Amino acid sequence: MNIALILAGGTGTRVNTETPKQFIKIYEKTIIEYTLDVFERHPKIDEIFIVINAQYVAEAEILLKKANYKKVKRVLLGGAERQDSTWAAINACKEHPDANLIIHDAVRPMVDAEIITEVICKLETYNTVTVAIPTIDTIYEVKENYIKHIPNRKKLMRAQTPQAFKQHIIQTAYQAAFNQNDYTATDDCGVVAKYLPDEPIFVVSGNERNVKITHQKDLYLLEKILKSQTPPYIEE
Repeated sequence: MNIALILAGGTGTRVNTETPKQFIKIYEKTIIEYTLDVFERHPKIDEIFIVINAQYVAEAEILLKKANYKKVKRVLLGGAERQDSTWAAINACKEHPDANLIIHDAVRPMVDAEIITEVICKLETYNTVTVAIPTIDTIYEVKENYIKHIPNRKKLMRAQTPQAFKQHIIQTAYQAAFNQNDYTATDDCGVVAKYLPDEPIFVVSGNERNVKITHQKDLYLLEKILKSQTPPYIEE
């Protein structure tokens, strides 16, 4: 079984809008609907669980009822931090110990179906799979406004989602992380890398279109991407 876990617990403070970014409407749909559409249509996805901020559960349920998604089986309450939301989703899958968990940011609405397919296929060989793209800019490691180190950018990649796991692997890694009360995770593969260091993590190539909506400028980029679709989402 392949279960997509869509993390939509953010409140959108960095995008500087009153509405959480996943509920911002671009043309005829909200951002989370564009994301859900991809996973709903994907033939290898069996079920979808959504993790949402408690303040917006009612709004999410109205949206889901209207859209009539067949694969969305559960709406879960997110936590204060990202790792709390992931942990809630992982625990909701305990009854499926052999499942593949495909974790994706709700605010990456332009993920390609082909990337999802490749991620799931690689889970036949690996227990952990992620998506990333090369870093084209030079990266500085900085301390107090001084450059301390310049790593070789040929070895660096920018993480995207989905990130996919065998259920027992991500469960074990997160259980170890939560045994340390001060641990904060911004990336699920990072939890596996830290607490299961001998577990190989395979990287699938992503693309620049799979942008995460974080700031106001990302909304304009999303509009541009949607207009470029064939057929376009919106006509001039």
